Amino acid sequence: MSQGRRVAVVVFPGSNCEHDAVEALERLGATAELVFHRETTLGNADAVVLPGGFAHGDYLRPGAIARFSPVMSAVAEFAAAGRPVLGICNGFQILTEAGLLPGALQKNQGLKFLCTTVELEVASNTSVLCSGISIGTRLSIPINHFEGNYTCDPVTYDQLVLEERIVLRYVDNPNGSLGSIAGICNEGGNVVGLMPHPERACDQLLGSEDGCVLLRSFLEAA
Repeated sequence: MSQGRRVAVVVFPGSNCEHDAVEALERLGATAELVFHRETTLGNADAVVLPGGFAHGDYLRPGAIARFSPVMSAVAEFAAAGRPVLGICNGFQILTEAGLLPGALQKNQGLKFLCTTVELEVASNTSVLCSGISIGTRLSIPINHFEGNYTCDPVTYDQLVLEERIVLRYVDNPNGSLGSIAGICNEGGNVVGLMPHPERACDQLLGSEDGCVLLRSFLEAA
């Protein structure tokens, strides 16, 4: 159960979704603590979240500078130990730039910023984000990005499919993402990146509580 789980929410200069993540995680019974990017440890965290925003202003390209932040060495060690790491939107971009997830995120098809609610389909339940959720389950989750178009080389894509590492797919692809990919995981299933924002779908007053399904699974894996 998620009660008592301690989650480190990493804050980079330009992060703007860290408080949304903290509120959503604590709503589910966890204790969430903000960790500034200059820290070199994650304390006694049971799980780590890299939230959305514009890390270091997204100068150069999203996540390219953030990957060199001191805290990322601790995140890499945490991930290598098989512990749960979740990158949301800009956090997903950071994970790819840091080499913790394969592929890259490029500008949306049509070069338009997207801010809307999309329908997702669970494509695999082997990761910490979707463990116990039936494949084919559909979830209504918001997106908010300009560079969310996931891409990778054909060999990597085939490997992701074969190893069931495509976690979520868009039902109606909004950004041109290869294979309608909305989220992927690493080989161990403990590191997950997704472009949609589950932390913004944890209150019916905001239109959906489907994000709780994903975050609850993530916390239970911690």
